Order: sequence, then C-alpha cells, then structure tokens
Amino acid sequence: MNTESGRTSLLEWDRKRWKCWLHEQEASPAHATTLIQQIHRYGSLEPERMVALPLRLRHRLEHSFRATLPEIAHLRHARDGTCKCTLRLSCGQFIEMVLIPSAARTTLCISSQAGCALGCTFCHTARGGLHRNLSIDEIVAQLWLARHRLWPESAISNVVFMGMGEPLANLDAVLGTLRLFQDDHAYGLGCRRITVSTAGLVPGIERLGHSAEVSLAVSLHAPDDALRTELMPINTRYPIEKLLQACVRYAQRGLRRRRTVTIEYALLAGINDAESHAQMLARRLQGLPVKVNLIPFNPFPGSDYMPSAPEVHQNFFEALNGAGVVTTTRRARGQDIAAACGQLAGESVLREVFETQRSPLMALQGAG
Repeated sequence: MNTESGRTSLLEWDRKRWKCWLHEQEASPAHATTLIQQIHRYGSLEPERMVALPLRLRHRLEHSFRATLPEIAHLRHARDGTCKCTLRLSCGQFIEMVLIPSAARTTLCISSQAGCALGCTFCHTARGGLHRNLSIDEIVAQLWLARHRLWPESAISNVVFMGMGEPLANLDAVLGTLRLFQDDHAYGLGCRRITVSTAGLVPGIERLGHSAEVSLAVSLHAPDDALRTELMPINTRYPIEKLLQACVRYAQRGLRRRRTVTIEYALLAGINDAESHAQMLARRLQGLPVKVNLIPFNPFPGSDYMPSAPEVHQNFFEALNGAGVVTTTRRARGQDIAAACGQLAGESVLREVFETQRSPLMALQGAG
C-alpha cells in the first residue's frame, strides 16, 4: 500500500476492497460501484464533488484518503503521433509512459517498476538498475492521467505493460491494477485489450495464468540458451525449454484456450539475425501455440548493438513464415523521441530532463 500520512490513495482499491471499507463504515456496499465510477470512469478525485454519495461518506473519504498524482515532468511528441510522458513520483524517481495512436487502436504503454533489475543488454532501462517497484496506485495513475488529463480526446483501447520494469517481478501490484483496468465500471478493458510482457519469469507466468485473463508476450530474442543467456541473464534461471513449456500452459488455460502467446524477438545485427538463427527458432516453436513478433532494434546512447539491415530482417521473417510459424513485424514508433521499444531511459537521463526542461504541463499536477 502506498500511503501518505497514513492515508490510502483513492486510486488503489478495487471494488471488493471498497465494499469492505463501506461495511466498516456501516454504509451500503452499493456505493462501491459509485466510487469506482467517480474515480476512474469520470476522473473525480475530490470527494466533496461526489454528490451521488451521502455527505457523511464524502467527509470520511476526505479525511481518510488522499488524491495525489505523479508529477507530469515532461511531454514529448514524435513525428508519427507517438507521445512520451515522463512522470516524477513522490519519492523523486522517474518513470515513463507512451501513447501510441494508430488507425485501428490507441495503445498506452505503461511502466510497472522504476528501473529494472534483469540486466538485458539491449535495453536502456536496464542500464540504471532497479530503484523500486511501483504501487498499485502509481500504475493505475498512468492510465488515469492519460485518460483524464493528458489525452482526454483519445479513446485508449489497449494497455501494454511494456514500459519500464519487469511486470512479473511486481506481480501483486500488477494483479491489483488489472482488477481495476478490467472493471466495467472503471476502465472496462477486456482481456484481449491488455498485454503483459515478461522477460521470462516462469513462476510469474504460472501465477498470472491462474489469476488473470490477459494476453501474454514473452521476450525471447535468441533461439538457444547460450546466446539468450548472453543477452538476457534471466535465462540462467529459466532456460528456453522451461519458458516455452510455461507459455504452452498459459495459452491452454482458462479463457485463453486455443489462443496464442506472443514471442518477442528483437533483431540485432550480426548477433541473432542469421538464417541459422531463424531455422533454429522455427524448430523450437514448431507446433506451439505462439506467434512471433519481430522487433527492429532501437538504438540508444551507449548501446553496443545495431539494427539488422532491412533485407536481413525480411529474410528472417520469410524463413519463419516459410516454416509455418506465424510471424509479424512490429512497426517502430516514436524513435525520434526515444519512445520506442527498449529506449525508455534510466533515472539519470530523466533527472536531467526534469532539471533542464521543466514542462508547463507541471501545472496539471495534483488532485483532480
């Protein structure tokens, strides 16, 4: 629980928790639906304005809960319409979220941690290490701010946990967030509209499969254990075969039965993009309930990697499809503002942005 002066954030509780609190207040549990609607659907964080609630209850909310939000530190717009927002948390740490509009959908990419501890060598976030997990209200605040402050004209149809951090390393908070995201009286996002991306924490995949109905994306990036361990140290704990077995179980469980898990594969020039890599990957994935999303590598300052040439990318794509593995290519978005996959910056870069380019949008901070 993220508290300030002993007060819980209005953004933190799901309907079940609100019902418990209302019972403690000897109030009708039906007010839980009203509270969820007021806070999340309508964006109200001022109890005195929630006139659908009894006056006594509004006074108790004012006394017992807080409505602070992360500070909007910086906002950048890419030429392709992508927007990246830097948020400053109450502890001084920075996180980023990205709005990605397209003709078919508008996607919000959100963070689950400040930094990341997994050390993937091709990811900018990993360079700064992990600072801390985000609380439920800090994750929910990203969608709340996007909907009610930053882009109210954009109907956000999809949310992806592909920002800073490893979602399954902060799974308690992510599950609490999902309950609010999927509540029809809050954000009403269906299971196909939310994707959780992981570097491959097998126990987290198992628990997520038993606890939530969302789409799963797994960062693989190599067809064999030796190369994957070099790129992603987490592979020493959860090697490819064990990871793929977890993916199969996830795809076959619950409402996702006969659905697919997305395998993410960033093409790195001269590292993992040879025809032999494509053939090995196709053999690994043959017959599994997965599809491959090829990701053009997005360079960042200090990176040791380069993106594969277009013809190499195309050859890799054709080799997988030719072997019967359903394959797509992710379109690079927001590269000119470092908002693309793997480019979200570490704390030092964000702190420099905050100190040198204070955005006029900072005036939007505070309660709702």
